[in-house]
Amino acid sequence: MVKVEIYVEGGGQTRALRQKCRQGFSEFFCKVGLGGRMPSVIASGSRQEAFKDFRTALRTAGERDFIALLVDSEALVKFDPWEHLKIWDKWDRPTDAADEQALLMVQCMEAWFLSDRDKLAAYFGNSFNQNALPARQDVENIAKSDVLNGLQNATRSCPKGKYDKGRHSFNILAQIDPLKVAAASPHARRLVNTLREKSGASG
Repeated sequence: MVKVEIYVEGGGQTRALRQKCRQGFSEFFCKVGLGGRMPSVIASGSRQEAFKDFRTALRTAGERDFIALLVDSEALVKFDPWEHLKIWDKWDRPTDAADEQALLMVQCMEAWFLSDRDKLAAYFGNSFNQNALPARQDVENIAKSDVLNGLQNATRSCPKGKYDKGRHSFNILAQIDPLKVAAASPHARRLVNTLREKSGASG
């Protein structure tokens, strides 16, 4: 059986926030339908640390291990993921890394939230102003700054406070529907399909 490890950007520098990051991604992945073969989520903090941890894990991986990197694209993706990361971050693709081992949240994780606006509204409550969010449904084409500004404006009057990545992001991630995310985001669909393939899950 393949062992899947995903090194993700997120969680900052505190143990508590990294635990929230792992839990949020784990609950999101649980709803993908992996037949009980859940990936191990490693919250690395910064994107640089995620890439560093990924490269270290890659060097020690066994034949049946699948090691993946999951980071924000930070911008519109016009090329394949490794080429995008080379242009954006100046990262060289490790010689033993396959195409499918670079996975992107386009343009940021928060774009995923816009694909399940009902769950987003339910999380923030009655004062949530959904009209303040970017209107377009093709979430990968919404600039990162517009996604974050939209979330802040939509939550300005909410009892939970304005959107804050540390306080809110991983709780929301745990609640949204990954199938809605995959329908709105081709790169999220690629992530879901890769996990299903590596876990041996159908559908």
